[in-house]
Amino acid sequence: MCLIKLDPLMDFDVTTLLRSPGDVLLNDHLRPRTMSLAWLARRTGISVSTLRQITRGERRINAEFAVRLACVMDPTAAYWLVLQARYDLAKVGVNR
Repeated sequence: MCLIKLDPLMDFDVTTLLRSPGDVLLNDHLRPRTMSLAWLARRTGISVSTLRQITRGERRINAEFAVRLACVMDPTAAYWLVLQARYDLAKVGVNR
């Protein structure tokens, strides 16, 4: 298993526009490659309706979904989970 060293003072660039992980998935990974939600659903085993909820920001990317996405796409599971955590923290008003 590949582990990454986590720094307790990990921080994010707060000037970056906050986007949901679903928005990143749709606009940065699927659309540029002309991949459909149906294609992604077949490859990951995540239902189209669940993927649609994720891309609309109605559902979170959990660890299982992150692993499934990482098996099909370049970003790692940790990438998806960090995006989700950053988004969740920003929604409750934590900037750091």
